[in-house]
Amino acid sequence: MKKIFIHGIVAGILASITSLIYFNLYQSTLGTSFDKVINIGSIVGSSIFGCMLISIGYFLLFKFKKENLKGLLNVVVTVLSFSSITGVISMSLPLDIESPELFPGLAVPMHFFPALAFFAIEPFFKQKDTNIKITK
Repeated sequence: MKKIFIHGIVAGILASITSLIYFNLYQSTLGTSFDKVINIGSIVGSSIFGCMLISIGYFLLFKFKKENLKGLLNVVVTVLSFSSITGVISMSLPLDIESPELFPGLAVPMHFFPALAFFAIEPFFKQKDTNIKITK
């Protein structure tokens, strides 16, 4: 089960790196600065936190021998990622922020990076199925 949590940490780091690259590219390309609203610490922290929550879900599936529900858990994670963007869309930014209408374009994609990273590297951490027997 330690493998599941290593999976979460690695996915969190990958999601953090991806988010930081996207954050810098978005701001430099559009000439905006949202440093007063979102910072490197919050990006890294939320990416790792999100991936660790997914790991806990996977851990619980394996602990209670419900591995066949992994697809359902993936759908739940995706729906929760999608529903989390409502906070970004409804957020009121400080009045001194230039081009506040561009903020959702920065923050919304980053809400999907933890799930995307976790699902993308899952084959490298796949649990062995002990029920399969190979016969000749």
